[in-house]
Amino acid sequence: MVGIPRATCTLLAGAALVAATAGVAVGQPATRSALPGSRPLWADAAHRTGGVTDSARVDFRVYLPWRHAADAAKYALGVSTRGSGSFGDFLTPAQFRARYAPSSSQVASVRGWLQSKGFTVGAAPSNHRYLPASGTVGSAAAAFDTGFARYTVGGKTLRANTRPLSVPAGLGVQAVVGLDESARLVRQDASPPPAFVNARPCSAYWAEKTVQNTPALDGTALPSSPAPWAPCGYSGAQLQGAYGLHGAIASGTDGRGVTVAVIDAFASSTVLQDLNTYSSRHGLPVMKAGQFRQVVAPGTFNSPVNRRHDPEGWSGEETLDVEAVHTMAPGADIVYVGAPNNEQSLDASMNKVVNGHLADIVTNSYGFSSEAVPPGYIKPLNDTLIQAAAEGISVFFSSGDFGDETLGDPTATPTPDWPASSPWVTAVGGTSMGVTASNTRLFELGWETGRSPLVKNSAGQPAWGDRAYTSGSGGGTSRLFPQPSFQAGVVPSAISQTYGGKPMRAVPDVSALGDPNTGMLVGQTQRFPDGTVKYSEFRIGGTSLSSPLYAGTFALAVQHHGAYGLANPALYAAQAAAYDITKAKRAQYPGEVRADYVNSVDPSDGYVYSARWFDFDEPLTIHVRGGYDDVTGIGSPQGTSWLAAVTGYKP
Repeated sequence: MVGIPRATCTLLAGAALVAATAGVAVGQPATRSALPGSRPLWADAAHRTGGVTDSARVDFRVYLPWRHAADAAKYALGVSTRGSGSFGDFLTPAQFRARYAPSSSQVASVRGWLQSKGFTVGAAPSNHRYLPASGTVGSAAAAFDTGFARYTVGGKTLRANTRPLSVPAGLGVQAVVGLDESARLVRQDASPPPAFVNARPCSAYWAEKTVQNTPALDGTALPSSPAPWAPCGYSGAQLQGAYGLHGAIASGTDGRGVTVAVIDAFASSTVLQDLNTYSSRHGLPVMKAGQFRQVVAPGTFNSPVNRRHDPEGWSGEETLDVEAVHTMAPGADIVYVGAPNNEQSLDASMNKVVNGHLADIVTNSYGFSSEAVPPGYIKPLNDTLIQAAAEGISVFFSSGDFGDETLGDPTATPTPDWPASSPWVTAVGGTSMGVTASNTRLFELGWETGRSPLVKNSAGQPAWGDRAYTSGSGGGTSRLFPQPSFQAGVVPSAISQTYGGKPMRAVPDVSALGDPNTGMLVGQTQRFPDGTVKYSEFRIGGTSLSSPLYAGTFALAVQHHGAYGLANPALYAAQAAAYDITKAKRAQYPGEVRADYVNSVDPSDGYVYSARWFDFDEPLTIHVRGGYDDVTGIGSPQGTSWLAAVTGYKP
């Protein structure tokens, strides 16, 4: 997940999105139209640090709107909603383009104007979503009637326009993305450092080892509560069993015939090798020929390491996503689509998947850590998501890893994350889980973690220090989007109307395992401090895990039912069959003890011990409760009863 620092999260008052107009001939005298919301909120005078050289290169995209945009949205919702007259009548990409894509004359008009301003203009995709362009900062300032400066945001120095962009009236531009560097605030959360090893002791299943039956390996004395050592990481049959689907998967309901796309940046050169090694070790089938493929930009595997974009970190994200999908849907095909950077190209990769219908399901684990995003970023992606739903593609996004983004600070503004808050995606929140020795779900709680360091009390005895919030399932109430129809009557008004006024979109929609303290075991080729490069396994989490786990589980539903488009209408209709996550077992399972290596790889530099407390949402504005809540949504999958409610499946 994501990255606008919370100190800059002044939220948009509403969804002031740019409207499209008819084309205008290049060179024709015209008044100018400002593009509302085209200046990022973080670019304020207090954070301005200097100017930008006019000769600096800038790459950007000019987006064009759908024709008949309101009808496109209506159609996409209708085909995804049972009972609608158009339910299931999905369009092919060619049919969608014929109905809704910008015309060739619109594209030509915008292209001609950009070229007249000195920009080099690339080819538009076949759905005419955008035109890629490049030039200099000076040319951009003149063409869009603005200036540029640098601003310090969250430790980064970023370029932004000093006033809103404008274009000739009637040009038909929806948004311009890339002139400011907001996209550099996108990040993913689950990636390990170059090498990471889980310290011992850790448990193969919940409470296999406790501080009473397994002392710390260096002899450190620990308090008696909480007692369980953290799991080493769940895998294979443990996760299939915890969600009650091991039998169904073993009998052939394994996602076969379904394709799941994973979108990240860059690509791992060892991911297939790692996936097959991991599968062999954990009772999963290795990938058959053609079952996994990567779609990446030319030169991806030969490009030098770029610390700004962190390709090594993204390889960890790819490995996690692919192994999580394969765990829950071992028969499904997986296509990995790697953007050439972790900035505006992520949205282009989404467009590539949708416009080419490369998959039935898409899972994404990136975004911004608030809704304080220029509207120019929002409307173009939403339009791509509308095309996905109209074509029968279900899109899942992780909901974020920092709760309501306040980190317990009562003066901070609570916010869900974008794109998780889009009404056109299924936002997946995170949970903490205990799995038994027989691979059943012992408990599942909302993931919000409190950490206590090991200290000594006044008597010199070991004790746990004060709890501090560290991370947890992202959620909250949108300030941008009104309540979608699938949430009406389900989301309590205390959540949907938390700001007063009309009901608004709430996040997340559903949830799955995400707590890195009870997380999934993954396997990846890593670089160790001694220079060796080898396969190693470690526990990891985040809603970057929750989303691909749920997407893989949903592949079982698609196998039986066929395409869903936007998954939310079907999932909310099956709420009664979901596992409702409450605080009922919180007192019985308050937390665990975690050991970590100081140097992340071995005990040579010693250990650090901490207590990790479950369901620690007291410092936040979002809370677990019965029914829908803004930490776990309507809940997690509940075995074949959930599958039957969503699809009509019969074991």
